[in-house]
Amino acid sequence: MNETIQAMLSRRSIRKFKSDIPSKELIAQVAESGIYAASGMGKQSTAVVAVTNKELRDCISEMNRKIGGWNEGFDPFYGAPVILLVLAKKEVATHLYDGSLTMGNMMLAAHSLGLGSVWIHRAKEEVESAEGKEILKSLGLNAEEWVGIAHCALGYPDCELPAPPPRKEGRVIWAE
Repeated sequence: MNETIQAMLSRRSIRKFKSDIPSKELIAQVAESGIYAASGMGKQSTAVVAVTNKELRDCISEMNRKIGGWNEGFDPFYGAPVILLVLAKKEVATHLYDGSLTMGNMMLAAHSLGLGSVWIHRAKEEVESAEGKEILKSLGLNAEEWVGIAHCALGYPDCELPAPPPRKEGRVIWAE
């Protein structure tokens, strides 16, 4: 089995991270792998916001916690020191799919580099909020043009890789 397929089969979501922040070079490799994902009609509708500033990271985490309805003190990013926020252009019909492919590429790239990742939802609600719009504005982005797709929580795992759950039978259907 080649190493790309092996990475696909062995990658797992990580829900416990060390506080050590990966190098900017590693983060950039993961983010760049995301923007190389396939996109509908080659429109490249996605952008990745690499959040390494702890104050901003914690602000986004708190927004996400409130939207998710968790108790105060819970971190929906499981202590990951980096958040890769995936945005997509609202005007592009395939923005949700493009953003999903971006996330998949980044999670596989993270795994291949010895980093852990997990897909975290609620980016759409964050970006639509007044606070989220202000964050995008501070980054030079017009919130009216973008939709939040997801977050890739990123860092060094502080746990063993979880075992893969058994795959459900009958999910590959041959039409020969």
